[in-house]
Amino acid sequence: MIEDGATDQGSVTTVRRVGETIRRPAGAWTPAVHTLLDHLESAGFTRTPRALGTDGAGEVVSLLHGEPAFSPWPPPLRSTAGIRELGTWLREYHEAVRDFRPPADARWRAQDEEWRPGMIIRHGDLGPWNSIWNGDRLAGFIDWDFAAPGHALDDLAQLAWYAVPLRPVRQQHRAGITGDGALRGRLDALCTAYGARPAAVLDALDAVQAREAARIERLGGRGEEPWATFLARGDVAEMTEERAWLRQERTVLLGEPAD
Repeated sequence: MIEDGATDQGSVTTVRRVGETIRRPAGAWTPAVHTLLDHLESAGFTRTPRALGTDGAGEVVSLLHGEPAFSPWPPPLRSTAGIRELGTWLREYHEAVRDFRPPADARWRAQDEEWRPGMIIRHGDLGPWNSIWNGDRLAGFIDWDFAAPGHALDDLAQLAWYAVPLRPVRQQHRAGITGDGALRGRLDALCTAYGARPAAVLDALDAVQAREAARIERLGGRGEEPWATFLARGDVAEMTEERAWLRQERTVLLGEPAD
């Protein structure tokens, strides 16, 4: 856990802990994100930071106690129980956010579409690096800067992408998860905990990867951060490779017989 008074540098944002709070840079999207977090608090969904306003230097949110899951992953995340916890967290989040209606003037950092009935506000950055673990328990997810209107299945697809992980072998090794059987079992456990079909998740992930790559090319090409950094470090090529890998491994991941 970040020490009181210390700063922590992520790939997008630098944060500072002050007591039981985290101070982060604010943006045009911050009011909308805080409205979302206020809704979740009112709905009794406690496994997110609470919005505490701004302090002149940026936004203030409550501290989630625990450690983020960086590579190699901690034992709880590598376990079947851990991947089930992720699926349960996401299902409960989607239940809590389903009746949230964003303000008409809401601005979202990673917005592709205007909100309309049938959509939710996605977290938008559901990687293990944003999951906080307190011992064997998932404390919740942090870093809501990329929250934006979207479809619930796309959140689940993104979580499966990074937390199963549905990625080529070198990425599996970095996480400490290897083998077709392990991936298939983790995908099944995640989908069962959430309540979705693995085939539908793989279909959604193919589309998510295509959209993410296109966004990086579009916004990064205009010099907008953090997408310009993502473009420069080769994320588009990596996503293209991962999308090809996913299509190649689909039958294995679903436990279907080969043609």
